Amino acid sequence: MGRLFSPHEELTILHQEDDFVVIHKPWGMRSAPGRPENTHDSAELRLRQHIPRAEGPMSVHRLDVETSGLMVFALNASTQSNLSKQFQKRLVGKRYIALVEHSPAGNQGAIEAPLVKDPEPTHWPRQKICHDSGRPSRTLWRIHERPIDEPLRQQGRTARLELRPETGRTHQIRVHLASPPEEGGLGTPILGDTLYGSESTAPRLCLHAEELAFWRPNTDEWLKFESPAPF
Repeated sequence: MGRLFSPHEELTILHQEDDFVVIHKPWGMRSAPGRPENTHDSAELRLRQHIPRAEGPMSVHRLDVETSGLMVFALNASTQSNLSKQFQKRLVGKRYIALVEHSPAGNQGAIEAPLVKDPEPTHWPRQKICHDSGRPSRTLWRIHERPIDEPLRQQGRTARLELRPETGRTHQIRVHLASPPEEGGLGTPILGDTLYGSESTAPRLCLHAEELAFWRPNTDEWLKFESPAPF
């Protein structure tokens, strides 16, 4: 905790149309400016500088500062409304890759554990599992077969997971993986997660949004984009 972030690479535009743009967000960069507006460097602010014709709200979803990978931004109000509704109605396809500290039991499964903001002021911005008052949250996971780079191996116990969140709660994947099985989690924190794991497991949070798919606004065309995980 307390790690200061700055992006280690530039934002990359992967696909651009009249109504939207798909980017690769580097780890260490905010998705949106935050409050007060326009006071923090972010993917959205950089896009506004690069695409001056963009108007209205651009953000339709977010990635944590520490997470890298694919994002889509709207370039006008009608597209922002369309894409936002696709996310709200769970019509969007999302796939993440993570390196975790320990190999989980089994090869695949579903984590269904409701999440709520941790009420302890000193724990901000942590979330936690709460079966009494949490919001329903579901994450599908499976072991990914791609080999792990030797420098990131942890005594042969590290595993690479493919994750498909079916809901979009704050820190959902991170909490679902790190929380113990008796609470409904998987019990294996993501490498480099200083908020839910330990300080020294990796130089960054090893969580990457590798695939993003959605309906092209106002058409029936299904679009899919990929950005391979850098770890």
